[in-house]
Amino acid sequence: MSKRAAPARVPRTAARRDGVRDVPIAVRPARRDDLAQVIAIDATVTGVAKGDYWHTVFRRYAGASRAGRHFLVAQVDAEVVGFVIGEVRDWEFGSPPCGWVFGIDVHPDRRLAGVGARLLDAICARFRDAGIGTVRTLLARDNALVLSFFRSQGMMAGPFIPLEMNL
Repeated sequence: MSKRAAPARVPRTAARRDGVRDVPIAVRPARRDDLAQVIAIDATVTGVAKGDYWHTVFRRYAGASRAGRHFLVAQVDAEVVGFVIGEVRDWEFGSPPCGWVFGIDVHPDRRLAGVGARLLDAICARFRDAGIGTVRTLLARDNALVLSFFRSQGMMAGPFIPLEMNL
């Protein structure tokens, strides 16, 4: 019985704003000079500029892949068009080590071009390289856009129920 060769993987591309052609999406670790663009994407989406927060996230997650932490950006030409942040967490709630994605976003002008999927693929690859077999995330119950995205990528309800109380 012969083994079939895996099909070649076609690089994903992103639509340019001018609609003229598709361009390659590069996913790479975040650099300090990416922060202004990350902050701008987040502010565009949330309506709140959180510069101090993003500088703290950068200090904790950028360049920390050995510690299981990842802060990646998607770049088209010279422009950062999206980001993903996550980490490996060990034994929370009795769960074996797993990957957690706690932040992912794509500039609204660059959505529906595979950028988010490419970012999620990239961080999941890093989790797999660390021996991790499960990825998790949390999101607001009413965030249909992000819920639809994660479901389209194969994610579904997990074994935990989030609980909270006001203090």
